[in-house]
Order: sequence, then structure tokens, then C-alpha cells
Amino acid sequence: MPAIGFDLYLVTDRKTTAGRDLLWVLEQAMEGGVRAVQLREKDLEGRPLLELARKVKALCDRYGAELFVNDRVDVALAADATGVHLAANSLPVAVARELLGPDRKIGVSTHSVDEARAAAAAGADLIVFGPVYPTPSKLAFGAPQGPAALKAVTGATSVPVFAIGGVKQNHLPEIKAHGTARIAVISAISEAPDPRAAARDMLAALRA
Repeated sequence: MPAIGFDLYLVTDRKTTAGRDLLWVLEQAMEGGVRAVQLREKDLEGRPLLELARKVKALCDRYGAELFVNDRVDVALAADATGVHLAANSLPVAVARELLGPDRKIGVSTHSVDEARAAAAAGADLIVFGPVYPTPSKLAFGAPQGPAALKAVTGATSVPVFAIGGVKQNHLPEIKAHGTARIAVISAISEAPDPRAAARDMLAALRA
């Protein structure tokens, strides 16, 4: 299983950048220390998604960052990304692994202990669990589950678990007390007045 060498996973949404260019926001975040990006632009069809993925990959290469493409194994391969990130209704992990080979990484979004265990058993390299706190981007997955549910998930698997869903700077001590020092965020960095400072401060708090 490839090692996961990052603890802050930045998920993209080019509609959640406070009106700024996505690539500018990503570069600012990488200057602040972000070393993993999930390209999650669900409204883009294959060709424009690939064009964007290649631009993000070039940026990631400059900063030594990893790129995961949400759901689209074909785009991940065409852009030479680190790997893919799968949702519950995406391809099964085993099928994605057959297509990607052993050296690329697979992240999986989960919303329960059972889903986390299943993802780990199927060969996921990292698990994202949430929503931990209230967030508009995760309304489809129901009410926030809270840090106690996060602790149950981190205790149920040895695969690295990233907390997602409304995670802000002030939540980090509580998250760390509940089993993980890894987080996945969107607006906490992409909408911050200074994405570089937001990334830097979150990383410092995670590593404190």
C-alpha cells in the first residue's frame, strides 16, 4: 500500500473561491504547505476536466504535491495523477485498482464505520470520513456526525482517516483528540481571505 505522506487534503470547488481563479487559490495554498489536492469539479465533462487536471498537475509538480481526481479513473490516468478519489457510488475500489495498477493511490469517501471498514478491506489507501461538522457541501449526506463518530472510524481501521465536513481552524484540537491529525477541507482554505496563511496555520495546528 503506498504511503500517505500528507495530512491536509485540499478539495477543489472552483465555485467556492470567493470569485478568484482556482489555479491562483491552489498555488497560494501550496505556498502555504498543502501537498495534496483532490480535483472535484463534478459539472465538468471529460475534455474540460482533463484540461484542468493537466494544469493542476503541472502546478502540483512544481510544489511536490499529489493530485487525486475525483471519480474519473480515465482522467486521472490521462493527466498522470497520483490517483483517484472514489465516492460511495463510484467504481468499486478493486476495479479502480485493476485500472490504476499498484502504484497509484485510491482515496474513498465514507460516512460510517461499516463503510470505512469496507473501503479498507477493499484496498483503499486513505479514507475520508464525514461530515463531522455542519457544511453546505455535505447536506446530501445528512446531519453532521460529530467527533465521536470520527473516533469510532479511526479506531476501526489502520488506514489513514481524514476528517471532512465544516472543518475550521478552531476544530483541530477536538479532531486531534478524536483519533486523527488529518483533515480534508474546501472553503476553510479556498474562501479564506489569504489561502496561503490559512493553509500554513492549519498545518501548524495539525502538527503542534
